[in-house]
Amino acid sequence: MARLTYILKRILQMIPVLFVVIVLIFVMIRLIPGDPARLMLGETAVEADVEALREAMGLNEPYTTQFAIFFKNLLHFDFGNSLLYKTSCIDLVKERLPLTVSLTVVATLFSLLISIPLGFVAGLHKDKASDQAIRISALAAISMPTFWVGLLLMIAFSVKIRIFPAGGWGTTPLEHLQGLILPGIAQALMTAALLMRNLRNSVVDISRMDYVDFAVSKGVSTRRVRSAYIMKNSLISTITLLSTRITYMLGGSVVIETVFSLPGCGKLLVDAIFARDYAMVQCMVFIFALIVLLVSLITDIIYSFIDPRITL
Repeated sequence: MARLTYILKRILQMIPVLFVVIVLIFVMIRLIPGDPARLMLGETAVEADVEALREAMGLNEPYTTQFAIFFKNLLHFDFGNSLLYKTSCIDLVKERLPLTVSLTVVATLFSLLISIPLGFVAGLHKDKASDQAIRISALAAISMPTFWVGLLLMIAFSVKIRIFPAGGWGTTPLEHLQGLILPGIAQALMTAALLMRNLRNSVVDISRMDYVDFAVSKGVSTRRVRSAYIMKNSLISTITLLSTRITYMLGGSVVIETVFSLPGCGKLLVDAIFARDYAMVQCMVFIFALIVLLVSLITDIIYSFIDPRITL
């Protein structure tokens, strides 16, 4: 019951945060220099056409009226039509969001598969050869730009060996998965290195705790001490870092999507910003903000299972 109450409180706390995000989206978009109508029609457009487009976009209305219309439509997930793509904004998001989310999920899985075993081993064997090798590898991974790693993977496994496609999304589920392997690894490398270092330091610190020494002195098996006492408590800070990295990977997906020619939401957002497509930008930023809040909520729920003190 305490956990359910905690979860309900966290959901209610999201409402004012989401409203502030909505206000910021509305204000920041309108602070971008330039007349959207003029930019879309071009410098050679006649003033009558520009004025008609301003009227159609509602730009001649007071800001309060524009915000009221924007907020009312947002409650129904109606973001209008994209002025750049000439179609519904939400339809474009439905078309491209699965790719971006799938890429983030694949990158997250790769990050966990790499970081958890290596970070745990490095922490248990502090200052030994395995620890030194893992720490050096993590530092090297952090130092390499994501786009450069993507290009190296593309050259090695798409051009030289030809195991995976060099880019594109494909049409079948198998082609979708094959198209996400290389960008997922490239996206995951830095996150895995950061998680690895964080987990390694947490394991080292927790191994020195009194309750770990007490469990050993009571004859608790080494396997149980490592899994129930050291690993479980080490994951708390690692989950915090992972949640922030997931949001970072969502926002930074435009780099990988560009390198591997993936038609995801990152590229869609950048194109909409350059075209001053108000409706599309507002839609994309709101969707990204909503995903970030959901990731934060899921992280806090996981906290409540790993550390029961959180529900207090």
